[in-house]
Amino acid sequence: MANERQAPDLSAAAAARLIREGALTSEELVRACLDRCREIEPKVQAWTFLDEEHALAQARAADELRRSGQAAGPLCGVPVGIKDIIDTGDMPTENGTVLHAGRTPRDDAAVVAKLRAAGAVILGKTVTTECAYFHPGKTRNPHNPEHTPGGSSSGSAAAVAAGMVPLALGSQTNGSVIRPAAFCGAYGFKPSHGLVPRTGILKLSRTLDHAGVFARSIEDLALAMESLTGWDAGDPDTRPVARIPFGAIAAEEPPIPPVIGFIKTPHWDRVDAEAKEAFGELVDALGGAVEEVELFPSAAEAWEWHKTIMEAEMAANLEREWRDGRDKLSDKLRALIERGREVRAVDYQRALSLIAPIQENFEELFTQRYDAILTPAAAGTAPKGLDSTGDPAFCTLWTLAGLPALSLPLLRGSNGMPLGVQLVGRRHFDARLLRTARWLVGKISAE
Repeated sequence: MANERQAPDLSAAAAARLIREGALTSEELVRACLDRCREIEPKVQAWTFLDEEHALAQARAADELRRSGQAAGPLCGVPVGIKDIIDTGDMPTENGTVLHAGRTPRDDAAVVAKLRAAGAVILGKTVTTECAYFHPGKTRNPHNPEHTPGGSSSGSAAAVAAGMVPLALGSQTNGSVIRPAAFCGAYGFKPSHGLVPRTGILKLSRTLDHAGVFARSIEDLALAMESLTGWDAGDPDTRPVARIPFGAIAAEEPPIPPVIGFIKTPHWDRVDAEAKEAFGELVDALGGAVEEVELFPSAAEAWEWHKTIMEAEMAANLEREWRDGRDKLSDKLRALIERGREVRAVDYQRALSLIAPIQENFEELFTQRYDAILTPAAAGTAPKGLDSTGDPAFCTLWTLAGLPALSLPLLRGSNGMPLGVQLVGRRHFDARLLRTARWLVGKISAE
């Protein structure tokens, strides 16, 4: 049997294999994760709801299913954390705001239903910032509790990085998966817009909202994505697609050596000097595999377009909260909603119309030359202090364009804190991006 002391450190893929082979039970794994939570949670504070008995009951049911000889899903018995803006029919979903305290949905979000169908154990709900915007929750960075874990998927990133759970779900409307993954030193993946259904997730912006995943390896991300993708009637941006073999594609060797474009973006001057040096060394280590690319002029104002769209759509979707409880909202969220209510229809429509040309320019870039884009995930390591979740500017463009993006925990600052590397891929070629990322990690590890 697997050593229970080591069980919480298993990757999701390794845990799934051991459970499938009978070398580890889900109950053993979940008990080990709960033990780790008891040990570390007082310092990290990643969870907003954690019912140990309910988690163990799910684990025992998974073990019974496997022993019965019935078909068990690919995530059978593997515990997963769920960001607290994602509905769970058996647990509260409070969206990080006092206005929704005690809210318990009737139904699971589509992604939670997909995880349960794959056999996963829903361990608990992880902390989100207020309505997945900037106002921080209680979570602290597991590498140094005086530093932010990032946001808005603060608890999910911290829980995975701290070894409390091998997989967790988050969401991103600007930088809410990639930035906390980078700050906490986890693998974080934001798929192409519309690939993973958002039904049952707090709606902020139909144009910009993405569901995402935190994990300990690229293999884990691929395993999770195989269960999460697909059409859902509640999400008009999803579409029927054939099953994507994420695991098989991600594990392949690229048929030819990838070529990666290094894009600094117009915000390179906001990158810390240490991070600039680290990226310079990374580019040098990759040699001829990386070419610096200037961002095309049509994307220069993308950050303003994103702001216009996000504020207008969030103001519309949070109308009830603003109308009935604005005095209980943070100053930051209240100000965003008030700005969004003042956006002119012509400016909003213009911003929407400019997304497609950006996507077309990136499509040309990928089809003509590059397998992925290398770019910072954040301006540097997690800032000290808990009043802010950091700057999302290095995620904004890729979120607006709906491109798949991945944060890789490849670098560290002189303070020992993680420094994420962001890879961005061609839209709807998510599995290939994971393949390129695995190649990149292997190449850097071999240096």
